Amino acid sequence: MSGYFDYNATCPLHPAAREAWLETSERFWQNPSSLYREAGAARQRLEDYRDEAAMRLGCEAEEMVFLSGATEANNAVIAHAAAAGWERIAVSAVEHPCVLEPAEALFPGRLQLVPVGPDGRMDLEALKAILQEHRPGLVALMAANNETGILQPWQEARQLCEKHGALFHCDAAQWIGKLNPEGLGECDFLTGSAHKFGGPKGIGFLKVPQRGRPLRWLRGGPQEERRRAGTENLPGIAAMMAAWAAREAEREVAAQTGLAGRTAFEVKFRQVLPEGQIIGADAPRLWNTVLMTVPAPANLKWLTRLSARGFAVSTGSACSRGAGASDVLRAMGVAEAAQGQVLRLSAGWSTTAEDWLALAEALAAVREQLSVH
Repeated sequence: MSGYFDYNATCPLHPAAREAWLETSERFWQNPSSLYREAGAARQRLEDYRDEAAMRLGCEAEEMVFLSGATEANNAVIAHAAAAGWERIAVSAVEHPCVLEPAEALFPGRLQLVPVGPDGRMDLEALKAILQEHRPGLVALMAANNETGILQPWQEARQLCEKHGALFHCDAAQWIGKLNPEGLGECDFLTGSAHKFGGPKGIGFLKVPQRGRPLRWLRGGPQEERRRAGTENLPGIAAMMAAWAAREAEREVAAQTGLAGRTAFEVKFRQVLPEGQIIGADAPRLWNTVLMTVPAPANLKWLTRLSARGFAVSTGSACSRGAGASDVLRAMGVAEAAQGQVLRLSAGWSTTAEDWLALAEALAAVREQLSVH
């Protein structure tokens, strides 16, 4: 995995998650909603994981809903806002498409986009003005951006929403397992996805508020207190919680070593590609993420040549809304021409400084191969 730099898209399955999935599949395969003794044991295990998730976030177990991942969870929150009859909602201009697209679809002409500054962070003064003038029922702001790695002022935004009577939704898919989760449980709605931190694909969580209109998402069964029908994926939940526990144990050391490796890479990058740019370089970022521009030709040529050398990088978000320019970079004011020149690098918990520097050397070699001057 030394050449894998696309962790923001997905992670390999953590060994602890694989072990938990296999054990749970063998020992607790029964339907947790059934009434016989063995199913009761599965139900107890499910509730133990719910307690653990709430403990890690600092909220109540009754507020935790298990579902298929952040995309489903974010859609559920926006659909809930529409069902609640709120006239308007506000969403940051750099949200993931699984927030932006349902918001545009369900609140046509009633969606307020909150701008970001050139550093990619939400403009809190603009949010304050929107809260005062338009009084949205819900505000959505992700914790850390999946493309740039830029950390958003979600704590301050949450406090503003509380002051003005709006509910606050935070997509924490890129934050969980990388940074301290303290305070996340205070968000009204919070979403996370297991495969972003070493769990399996197809499982995640949604934290909901106890107050207000109850969330009713998928209908057709009593599961998850009728908030999300369907038989719970207990092996997936077990694997997610095992990965989460492992990442929390590794988090501080990984953050220190990861930041050191990223810093060393950025120094070398500026030497071998002085005309390149690190987007959001002066903003607080995830320790694992670099979004950068490379010289002509287009970024796809760089990606394929890096891939041939054993390095997996991306040209941006794997969940972008199409082949056009990035909504995130457009919101930051990055020139349209530069948006076809970006590469995203996102390292993992075991990526070393040597791995980062090897990638920098590969970039220098590709530059020579492409005869970029």
